[in-house]
Amino acid sequence: MEDLAREGKRLSRSFGWLAALGVLLVIGGIVGLIYTWAATLTSMLLFGWLLLIGGVVGLLHAIASRGTGSFWLAAVVAALNIAAGVVVIRHPEGSAEALTMFAALLFLTGGLFRLVGSVVVRGPQFGWTLLQGAFGLLLGLLVLFDWPDSSRYVLGVFFSLALLFDGLGLIAMGVGGRRIVSMVTPTAPTTKASAGDQE
Repeated sequence: MEDLAREGKRLSRSFGWLAALGVLLVIGGIVGLIYTWAATLTSMLLFGWLLLIGGVVGLLHAIASRGTGSFWLAAVVAALNIAAGVVVIRHPEGSAEALTMFAALLFLTGGLFRLVGSVVVRGPQFGWTLLQGAFGLLLGLLVLFDWPDSSRYVLGVFFSLALLFDGLGLIAMGVGGRRIVSMVTPTAPTTKASAGDQE
């Protein structure tokens, strides 16, 4: 019984740390929504460092597997990742403008395909698909018409919203996990009371 209570405390502490991490992510998301340009630069720098680190790891893996048929392909991909990471880190503003343009084109093409597909197919989800297509098309046009000024906030808003929703998910997992652990784990007062009854 004591081992079960000890394990329950350990699990409850772990879920507590998970909820605390969620709170930090939510705070970061809210701050990012307030300071969107700083969030955009932060997201670009993180993206650049991820590319750089991934490229270095890929290059080390390619060197370790030299002599195989995939060596040159892995080395070229790693070199491209390293080069892209360096460019993004050294020019985060220009990289943000390029990625914002790419995102706007994705919204436009995705929304257009959904609109055309919903009209042509007219499936059971016709209304929902039509609404998604119209929203994607409108969002792409708004971002594109305001470009390059939109690059100062679009990526930062997406990055901050991702932090916010991930944080809320972690908080829900942490609070729910602690609640479940407390329901299935015997508490210390109950154990003491049982010991007193035995005496």
